[in-house]
Amino acid sequence: MLGSQTASRSNAFLLAGGAGLLLGLIANPLRKLAVQAPTMLKKRWDEALAAEHKMTLELFDAIEATDEDDAGKRTVLLTQLKHALGKHSFQEENTVYAMMRERGLMEPAQMLNEEHGEIKRMLFDLTEMSRSDPQWIAKARELRGVLEHHMAEEENELFPKLHSSLSKEENEHLSVAMNKEGLKLA
Repeated sequence: MLGSQTASRSNAFLLAGGAGLLLGLIANPLRKLAVQAPTMLKKRWDEALAAEHKMTLELFDAIEATDEDDAGKRTVLLTQLKHALGKHSFQEENTVYAMMRERGLMEPAQMLNEEHGEIKRMLFDLTEMSRSDPQWIAKARELRGVLEHHMAEEENELFPKLHSSLSKEENEHLSVAMNKEGLKLA
């Protein structure tokens, strides 16, 4: 009798462990799809990136609504911002900027890539600063200004130029390729 109870508990434990493993394997791809879904739903790569720009600025709105006493909240928001910008830049650099180079837009692609480097440096500076430092919010606002300029240049000048240089099929392919890259880091 005792042996059958032990075997039954072992089986239940193995079953629970297997179910947990299966759930874990399913949950991560679903989470990635949920993170990338707002971008994927836009269909066009340029509209999707513009939507991500808007979501980034909304994170800045939340950051700017904090004060020195909200160090924990600032840390969470900065982490979200770094993740969003990391995924976003990965998508752009590995697909859109590469396509820009292919279409002869070498200089603008290089400039945008360098701006991404500057943005990453500014994120590092924010990460290294105490969230309760009175200068922290000024640094965050400086980063927002750099990003707003970068986004406006992309949305108003460079992305329309690239979009119009591509066929319908090429634009569709770029959208799919960009979303694949986004899913990698989502």
